[in-house]
Amino acid sequence: MRQIVLLRGINLGAHNRIAMPELRELLTSAGFENVCTYVQSGNVVLSSDASPEQLARACEQQIADGFGLDVKVIVRTRDELAEIVRRNPLGEVAVNPKRYQVSFLSAELDAEAVRKLAALAVAPEQFVAIGRELYAWHPEGIGRSRLWSLLAGKGLGVTATARNWTTITNLLALADA
Repeated sequence: MRQIVLLRGINLGAHNRIAMPELRELLTSAGFENVCTYVQSGNVVLSSDASPEQLARACEQQIADGFGLDVKVIVRTRDELAEIVRRNPLGEVAVNPKRYQVSFLSAELDAEAVRKLAALAVAPEQFVAIGRELYAWHPEGIGRSRLWSLLAGKGLGVTATARNWTTITNLLALADA
């Protein structure tokens, strides 16, 4: 089964540096098949029969053992990622894919947490929560967004990592290749 492995917080500045060729080798050596990476921010597509939860824990352990880093991992199956792309709740307004972000969560947020996040979206920003994904449109960029700093932060109470729409659609294409 094709699965998408999203590493949280690597290769940002000087912390948690992992070279993608070394990551591919590590995961291939661990027995995963058809391992490929996309850009330097910890996006991996591979084949594994493990459940997404089992795969996430196995990748976290491999990274800890191989690189000495404590990196959280979120996994979605190819079909789950295809559904995320199909939903595209902000597709009519999000015209710049680099400013359209999806935060992938380890668990669904409760309704109160979602309400608090939605209240931080300042027009023309838009925000939609569906299951374990938070879709956010930042037409003026993420640099000035109060909402953005929370969407992939540690304050959500769950593990979260965000990717822009270009990365998401390219990961789906890699999973289909």
